[in-house]
Amino acid sequence: MEILWVLMALVMLGFVVVPLLRRRRGMIAQVPAGHPDGADPATYGFARTEELDIRMPGPDHDLLDVLDVVQRTQDYRAAQQLLAGTEIEGELRWQRVQAFAGAAALELRQRPGGVSETPGGQWLRVWRTEAPKDPGGAAVHAEFLVQQAWRTSTPGTQDFRIIMEEARDACGQAALLAPDDPIPYIVELSVARGLDYSQAEFEQLWLKILDRAPAHMGAHLAALHYWCEKWHGSRAQAYAFAEAAAARAPQGSLLAAMPLFAVFEHLPEVNLVSGFYQSEVVTKAIHGALFAVHAARPDDPMLAHVRHLLVFFLVRSERWAEAMNQLVHVDGHVGALPWTLSADPAAEFAVYRALAVAGYEANGGSPATLPH
Repeated sequence: MEILWVLMALVMLGFVVVPLLRRRRGMIAQVPAGHPDGADPATYGFARTEELDIRMPGPDHDLLDVLDVVQRTQDYRAAQQLLAGTEIEGELRWQRVQAFAGAAALELRQRPGGVSETPGGQWLRVWRTEAPKDPGGAAVHAEFLVQQAWRTSTPGTQDFRIIMEEARDACGQAALLAPDDPIPYIVELSVARGLDYSQAEFEQLWLKILDRAPAHMGAHLAALHYWCEKWHGSRAQAYAFAEAAAARAPQGSLLAAMPLFAVFEHLPEVNLVSGFYQSEVVTKAIHGALFAVHAARPDDPMLAHVRHLLVFFLVRSERWAEAMNQLVHVDGHVGALPWTLSADPAAEFAVYRALAVAGYEANGGSPATLPH
């Protein structure tokens, strides 16, 4: 069972071997990593590659239990109850909406249906039919349509536009059922990107989200895609959006990590610069993300997202001990950027983890010196 909740990733990044050159940070000489094949993550209690869970960035046992029930029985009511009991303004509800939509979309892809076969994801159709006024079901249906558009058709084609127009209508219906719920508008952020909303139209949509959930990290990450150079903005606009979010982040908010996501979104244009991962722009973004992680609540649903991206950047920057400190918290789950951009997220994560272990040990680290 694969849960595709993560924010839609549209650019596939090729793996670039981490530079293993000797360099100096301040007064500390950083020794290059040994060969990653010589590292043994198991000595640190890390999960084997085949045990890594690619479905989510971190554990959500209630969600997994409900998904198991829904997919085994094809009865939507457990999902309905879970969403009804999840805080409207919080990050967790948005993640669960994405997870249910992704599960239904995956079922449909695996069982498209036919003359003698019921199509996969039938429970979502029944949910909408039997409980048409349930805001949770309406939100999941809208997100399902968005995911279907991106997965099954090509942006700019008539098929893509037809599905996205249907998704936009579904967002409007979901918003009418729960006027204070930011999720229908967050779903529409992806519609806005796909249907080429003007920047003025996008800003109006964004204001509706800010009125309802001004510090919603998932919403900010979804909006960031629109402002990126590869879509409807520019690198400067994306950086400005991320930095503004970080500047107004309330105490304990992970919005301070937004600049790191903006840097990641523009790696294809900048990662050929010599020493880029030790540059001021990356170092500043990493420090902002580390600060956000340190100040965040331990149960913040977005915390694992930030930690996974930090692993990527800290390994590239040869900051081995700091990378290991993040790995301790996220190992076991790999359903997050940047690993989900790979055809094999577990293998991609395992490569970076092995590099972190090799670099850590090359600089005198051991299981005994790693804090847990």
